Amino acid sequence: MNTNTSPNSQPRPLELWGGLECTVNRVRDDYFSQLDRNGHAQRACDVQRFASLGIRAIRYPVLWERTAPDGVDKADWSWPDERLPALVDAGVTPIAGLVHHGSGPRDTSLLDPAFPERLAEYAAAVAARYPWLEYYTPVNEPCTTARFAGLYGVWYPHARDDRSFIQALLVQCRAVVLCMREIRKVNPNAKLVQTDDLGKTYSTPELAHVADFYNERRWLAWDLLCGMIGPEHKLWNYLVGTGIDEADILWFRDNPCPPDVIGVNYYVTSERWLDHRPERYPQHHRGVADGIPCADIEASRALATPTAGIGPLLSEVWERYRLPLAITEAHIDANREDQ
Repeated sequence: MNTNTSPNSQPRPLELWGGLECTVNRVRDDYFSQLDRNGHAQRACDVQRFASLGIRAIRYPVLWERTAPDGVDKADWSWPDERLPALVDAGVTPIAGLVHHGSGPRDTSLLDPAFPERLAEYAAAVAARYPWLEYYTPVNEPCTTARFAGLYGVWYPHARDDRSFIQALLVQCRAVVLCMREIRKVNPNAKLVQTDDLGKTYSTPELAHVADFYNERRWLAWDLLCGMIGPEHKLWNYLVGTGIDEADILWFRDNPCPPDVIGVNYYVTSERWLDHRPERYPQHHRGVADGIPCADIEASRALATPTAGIGPLLSEVWERYRLPLAITEAHIDANREDQ
């Protein structure tokens, strides 16, 4: 169990928070901005619509790739200069996101050892310009992003191996620690809202060991930030087996940065089912896990009896970390009645 707690964590009553899809991710040399695709980048009037929902806080982008792609000295602050005060005027507290499934400007990546210091430089500039900002998510979903960029090859730099996955994870988590250090030099009361996907994997007995591994792996980012990873950790042998220097992992034990709020991102697709009989499933669900041909599919599509949903998963998070929780993402496309 986590024994590190942030000095800025305080009990508070339940609140309704919101967020908008603001991913800016890189695929080869192209950047894809959800802010442009959903139109919010051009619609300042959305702020009043957000406020009309009754939300008290919103995860809001102040993204590195959009604001300072050519360096902090050439940053264009005009968009956050307009939007952040408008949110406050509408009674909504911004939770500033600095990277959201991104890998930074073109001259860096999630495998770049300089990435943490460079993002921290940007974080310092954000804090200096908006010293009143209290809540930050420097890096959204570091474990999930590391999987897609370092293990699955979907996002830049398109790696497909365990070492790259762990390296990308360590780089992002180190960036979080350094960002919060810089931010707290300006605002000592600044709070870290650390998000990641909270899924769970179920399986046929033949793949139980794979499901167990996935269910341990999902904690890695939060475990690192809480200083909980050392030789006694269940995945220690996996981590050092990738060839990553032990010192790079143990650095987090010496430099913990526990979240003030753990942000749980949960979708119906977050819970997975692994089946050792891939022939029973459509081709796009078939793959290999630990050398075993299998199907990987949403549990909601495969199981006759639904899982218990988010409630037990929140209990797992609480029992592991004993830190304040927020559900920071929960919606996937559906009819209004189902949202």
